[in-house]
Amino acid sequence: MIVAAGQRSNGGIRSGELADFIGQVVVGRWFSLFASFLVMTGAGGVYLFAYYSRDIKTTLQCDQTTLNRIGFYKDLGSNVGVIAGLLAEVAPTWLVLLIGAAFNFIGYFKIWQAVTGKIVRPTVAFFCFYIMIGANSQNFANTGVLVTCVKNFPERRGVMLGLLKGFVGLSGAIMTQLYIAIYGHDTKSLILLIAWFPSIVSLIFVYTIREIKFVKHPNEFRVFVQFLCVTVLLALLLTALIFVQKRVHFDQSAHIAIVAAILALLFVPLLIAIREEVVIWNLNKRTPISNPFIRIGIESSQPKPPIHSPSTPQHPLQTQPTSCFSNIFNKPERGEDYTVLQAIFSIDMLIICSTMLIGVGASLTAIDNLGQIGESQGYPSETINLFVSLISISNFTGRIFSGFVSEILLEKFQFPRPLMLTLILLISSLGHLLVAFPFDDSLYLASIIIGFSMGSQVPLHFAMISEIFGLKHYSTLFNFGQLSCPIGSYILNVMVTGKLYDEVARIGSNPNKSHCVGTHCYEQSFLILAGLTFIVAMISLILVQRTREFYRGDIYKKFKEDMETLKTEVEFYRVDEKRTRIGNLLVDKHSINFKK
Repeated sequence: MIVAAGQRSNGGIRSGELADFIGQVVVGRWFSLFASFLVMTGAGGVYLFAYYSRDIKTTLQCDQTTLNRIGFYKDLGSNVGVIAGLLAEVAPTWLVLLIGAAFNFIGYFKIWQAVTGKIVRPTVAFFCFYIMIGANSQNFANTGVLVTCVKNFPERRGVMLGLLKGFVGLSGAIMTQLYIAIYGHDTKSLILLIAWFPSIVSLIFVYTIREIKFVKHPNEFRVFVQFLCVTVLLALLLTALIFVQKRVHFDQSAHIAIVAAILALLFVPLLIAIREEVVIWNLNKRTPISNPFIRIGIESSQPKPPIHSPSTPQHPLQTQPTSCFSNIFNKPERGEDYTVLQAIFSIDMLIICSTMLIGVGASLTAIDNLGQIGESQGYPSETINLFVSLISISNFTGRIFSGFVSEILLEKFQFPRPLMLTLILLISSLGHLLVAFPFDDSLYLASIIIGFSMGSQVPLHFAMISEIFGLKHYSTLFNFGQLSCPIGSYILNVMVTGKLYDEVARIGSNPNKSHCVGTHCYEQSFLILAGLTFIVAMISLILVQRTREFYRGDIYKKFKEDMETLKTEVEFYRVDEKRTRIGNLLVDKHSINFKK
């Protein structure tokens, strides 16, 4: 829905064009990006497990190993996204988001019914199943949003992934403020909020998030920096609230005002999106072109015109189809589109999965046990909630940092993303050591380090997969990479941390209790986590060496060539348009002379 190609204006939007402009905004990729931010804001319910894990433990009257097993199924659901990835290969994005919204509501609503007594005698298997269903909804949101936005902004994928995953990192703190304003400090009601809030957001914007063909937007990076400024302001507000609310008691009206301020900041990107669509509107009117395919930033279903050049044959030879297993080990160059099997059986993917298995698995273990860690070290429940919010904020900071900083370092200095991953893993190892050997208030620092390192790893892994293996099967490949996270979580959380915690608790002063008190409760387990994280940091140096030449080159060359092709098409139609106008003028002049 755009103004007619031949219509000219000195700039701005006239009253008669308002409906067309609103249509352009709604179908544009900037509004799609804004909608993606909001969907990601509700996609971080899995990071709030430490808030309500005590309610589950009280309901079941279980030990720490059993609770960690339930936490493992949460991690399993949130990371096994192969089904979502395969579905995204053949189904539209709106269907992926709809299924995710349904999974989210069903899973968390059933858990809320269980902890509030509406379901009599729920079993461990009940909690494991429904928390896996609820957490699995995150994969559908991630797949629908991340894959679409990376394809819409292929040259800024690091920045894009950092922003989107940053909103996921902030979602825990945002939903915490939302549930306090609506329900007070009832952690059971938080589970109900996690059930309905993300589902409603996905349903509202389900049709606006989709792949959009485009010509490169002017000053695109500047727009992303403005989005970054908004998210940093939001993060600073949430951080200030965390510390202020620890010392000052707010009434319900104050909490409502806080939520209103948060929502206002969340909608600032919409104003930025509208401003950029005004720029696109004016550019389209200054360069009127009859073919809507080449409208700047506007999707079109019309096919591309054939552009032939002497260097490319017009009738390529037809080749016989080959089996998908025949070229598994005949891999293309890094950056080209790998098949799924070529990527899965590559050494690069093996190393990436190893770093995710230990690096992300250890961080998930720390986050899932944070409530019990604070309890064992003698922190009050209000302070433990503060730790959860600190992890959420630092998680956001890590995602933004790794997304933007790695992109800038890569563009300016060819600094490889795998080397930044190595540095982040070393920082993560330090955070685990602070839990193993605590001192006064060290858990504050440990929460920040663990949250930062956890957040930093996610965009780096996703960006590396897209850069090394291409975007053709990105939805399947990044979900395949995530499979290693629940495996690492089960090994490190259930088999290591949970068992060592229960063993220390049994040999303590009161063997009949399943709770451990003291700084020694997590010493052995987190010392193991720190050592394993250090080892996998050294393993990641192998990937640094293997991809050194790749990251020294222009990894986005393919997309720049596609941009040049589109620009060629623009010039082709401009010349054609100019010829048509000259012909029309000659016809009109001849007609006037004939009448005379």
